Amino acid sequence: MNRKQLSVIALMLALSATWIACFQEGNNVPDLPEKVSYNFHIRPILSDKCFKCHGPDGNTLEAGLRLDAAQFAYAPLTETKGAFAIVPGKPEQSELFKRISSTDSSYMMPVPESHLGALTDYEIKLFKKWIEQGATYEPHWAFQKPQKAALPKIKNGEWAKNEIDFFIAEKLQQAGLTPNEPATSAYLLKRLSFDITGLPPTEELMNDMQNDSSAAAFEKAVDVLLQSARFGEKMAVHWLDVARYSDSYGYQDDNVRTQWAWRDWVIHAFNKNMPYDQFITWQIAGDMLPNATKEQVLATAFFRNHKYTEEGGVVPEEYRIEYIIDKTKTYSKGILGLTAECAQCHDHKYDPISQKEYFQLFAFFNNTKEVGYEGDVTQSKPAKNPVLSLSDAEVKSIYTFINKKDTGAISVSVMGENDTLRKTYILDRGVYDRPTVEVQPVPLQAVLKTDTAVKRNRLDLARWTVDKENPLTARVFVNQVWQEIFGRGLVKTSGDFGMQGELPTHPELLDWLAVDFMEHGWNIKRLVKQIVTSATYRQSAKVGAENFKKDPENKYLSRAPRLRLKAEFVRDLVLASSGLLVPTIGGPSVKPYQPKGIWEAATSGRGELATYKQDTGEALYRRGMYTFIKLTAPPPGMMMFDASNRDQCEVKRLQTNTPLQALVMMNDPTVLEASRVLAQRLLVEKASTDERLRTAFRRIICRNANEKEFNILKSYHDAQLAQFRQGKLDAVKTLNVGEYPLNEQLDKAAAAALMKVVNMIYNMEEAIIKT
Repeated sequence: MNRKQLSVIALMLALSATWIACFQEGNNVPDLPEKVSYNFHIRPILSDKCFKCHGPDGNTLEAGLRLDAAQFAYAPLTETKGAFAIVPGKPEQSELFKRISSTDSSYMMPVPESHLGALTDYEIKLFKKWIEQGATYEPHWAFQKPQKAALPKIKNGEWAKNEIDFFIAEKLQQAGLTPNEPATSAYLLKRLSFDITGLPPTEELMNDMQNDSSAAAFEKAVDVLLQSARFGEKMAVHWLDVARYSDSYGYQDDNVRTQWAWRDWVIHAFNKNMPYDQFITWQIAGDMLPNATKEQVLATAFFRNHKYTEEGGVVPEEYRIEYIIDKTKTYSKGILGLTAECAQCHDHKYDPISQKEYFQLFAFFNNTKEVGYEGDVTQSKPAKNPVLSLSDAEVKSIYTFINKKDTGAISVSVMGENDTLRKTYILDRGVYDRPTVEVQPVPLQAVLKTDTAVKRNRLDLARWTVDKENPLTARVFVNQVWQEIFGRGLVKTSGDFGMQGELPTHPELLDWLAVDFMEHGWNIKRLVKQIVTSATYRQSAKVGAENFKKDPENKYLSRAPRLRLKAEFVRDLVLASSGLLVPTIGGPSVKPYQPKGIWEAATSGRGELATYKQDTGEALYRRGMYTFIKLTAPPPGMMMFDASNRDQCEVKRLQTNTPLQALVMMNDPTVLEASRVLAQRLLVEKASTDERLRTAFRRIICRNANEKEFNILKSYHDAQLAQFRQGKLDAVKTLNVGEYPLNEQLDKAAAAALMKVVNMIYNMEEAIIKT
């Protein structure tokens, strides 16, 4: 089959797809907007259909035509004399419009052989109207300083609890949606407690909420939870993903490292409500602040959390470059929300970041004292690289937020600058041993312009990052906090605010929150309180048929999202509700129950972590965030629930649903042990079976069981008890799980039957859903 025949077939398929789409949509094709926006209507189509051949990447440019900026799109075409891709105000004279609306396979764009698909009739009309209105190119929205717009006028003003709700209500009105009724106090308190502390509400808090029907009851609960030391632990879990925190070096030997003191500092920083601009400044360049304290230096361990090789046969410079690349990616993705790493080998294909600009950013991290070969696996400690040591006396007297267990010094890998500036070069294809042109440290100019002639260091980068003129930093963090609470950011692609990222669903709200956040001192607790006290947050999670049809993804938040707890908080729920949770904050990571052989199969057989040595006693019952993370073999139970494997910066976790998750809840030793312990405690605490069943349900699900639910539990309990009494099931074998002592004074059949019911409750979907 020749090329012409293939083109005809491709054209027929493209047209068929367009006709089918139109047929399916029927009268549901949206009306054209009154004002067509380049950012919100045109550029997404160009990005999908055109930039592959006509974008900013010079290596893939076709016909010398760029459509990503006005000065190129308005210029005369090099291959069609007298023609222009776009003639503002005149679509009929614009080659772009003529080609996207053509059905001639030899003339149309995109060309059939590109397999990008023809534009729909609606998209063609959008382009026509945009050109008629002047074909105005707008700067990328995320690179423009956020503005605090006036609150929109809404019909149901009485629904709004605070400013957030005005922006949400406006979008709901435009989409023909109505907000849900408020959630009941029990559902709302569970949601609130997990969002602020990562733990289920205490029985005391549940009782207070149940008995207080005043309008102030909810806000009082918010304030109590925000003051809890558990707030810092909850907030830290997301930041540990951003910082790729782990307890081992990675690579082949993957031996133990001691960065946990930095993790303790992160918890402390969130608990004392350190302003975000300071939080970021210390982590980027705390060591370079005037008269830097050890705490400020400790904060810079943020950049030293990446993987390190301990192998003696490596090329040191190769790995040193890998470490700097990792730091650059963590900074750009985690703090700026950009995919700058795409420009490591060539100019970014979509965002205005050249390879030169990438290495100018890279240069800020290239002057660290760090060398490529980290240490000796037989010693398992950093060598030759910047290390912060904290004595037992310092921890007891000054840095009391570090939970130190012994009398030895703590060693943490931190940042440190060379006295002599190390030269930075653009690396051909990003390869460590192929330097080309020398460059100086310069922040990304597309984000916020600076005087490029001024020499800068990491401290200057930190100040540039938290400059209130910087359009990204506040937006990105506000979006991450929103994502942590609602499961989806106002910008869905929370790690990509660039041109290939998704557009914000509520751009005015995102900007309003970002500006308000900066105006109020980058106050994190205030931001969290703003969000959770909104009417938007307090909605029920019930799914109405009409709203679901109009907004299946719940982008416009006409209901509360149904979200499964993060992996760490699934464990926390089980331990807290059973009474097993040890509330100690910080300290070295712990090794709870784990299947045999996982570590042994994943490592070289050398070093302290060659075999898994399970902890005992209180270490078995620590929060999920303190579980030891070995990079080559992350905790399997947590991985089943989509925990980050921490080998690179991640700003958003995937969320899957697999049968393995149910198997974990049914068979994991921690869940079974918690079921046993809660059962034996209830046998002591409560006089009747009914009381025990209702209390177990309330502690785990965080609300009272209805009669149907109670009857199911009672029926199951009675059936199990009968089988244990009759010897059909082995009570001793059932109870023989976990290291927590068994109460030998209890009726074993009764304990085993109640244990089975408790485990059944843990396996209810609602148990691990926060809404």
